[in-house]
Amino acid sequence: MTSKADLIRLLEAELDVIEGGGYAARAGQSSNDPPMFYRSISCINHWFVPGHEAECHEDCILLGAVPAERKTEHLPCHFIPLNEAGETVKSLEERGDRERLQDAVKEWLRTTIQRLKRGEDALALPEAGY
Repeated sequence: MTSKADLIRLLEAELDVIEGGGYAARAGQSSNDPPMFYRSISCINHWFVPGHEAECHEDCILLGAVPAERKTEHLPCHFIPLNEAGETVKSLEERGDRERLQDAVKEWLRTTIQRLKRGEDALALPEAGY
């Protein structure tokens, strides 16, 4: 991203995708929900051809929100603390509650967008939660 305005637009587009059902399972594949953020509009691999993906820990715009000890994970964005309770995409996926997961990610996106608009470093990890 070259500017905060670009980042805001990208996160707003990601929110629009989720609110529009972009992470819903495809017809006939209810047990194969697409992973949150993976190859989404905010993912560095969104436009890459499968097999030629970039490493997430290199250029991901969400990496600033990932705890240092998780930045080298396969999908580091799945370890972003989404709320004060410390829930992450990974922890919510493991519970199997897709609706709760999407609600938590939408709220994190809204909060992050608002913090960016206020001029805060919104992708830096919060010291005491939101």
